[in-house]
Amino acid sequence: QVQLVESGGGLVQPGGSLRLSCVASKRIFHVGNTGWYRQAPGKQRVLVAGIAFDGTTHYADSAKGRFTISMDSAKNTVYLQMDSLNPEDTAVYYCNTKGGSTDADIGFEFDYWGQGTQVTVSS
Repeated sequence: QVQLVESGGGLVQPGGSLRLSCVASKRIFHVGNTGWYRQAPGKQRVLVAGIAFDGTTHYADSAKGRFTISMDSAKNTVYLQMDSLNPEDTAVYYCNTKGGSTDADIGFEFDYWGQGTQVTVSS
């Protein structure tokens, strides 16, 4: 089993920035496809940004040009830098990593979620 722990959320004014962190309890991002999702009240959870094990990134249209996902494998951490935040970005943000490995310790097939971190954009 692998635990993912998100941090970095909080209250920020419109136009402000936050950096979210997702720390894994074991080395896993080097084999997983990892994403930041968000879920606003009454809405479905949606993908905001993703990073593959090889570093390839992709973004939802709402995040392009404002958010940056990055990975530090040595620290078992994936980041989401969020700039130019607006009230529509208010949500609980979740980290997810899924994929396959030859390591039974992390799982031959895995799909792990963190507990989420609240981001509130308000003046």
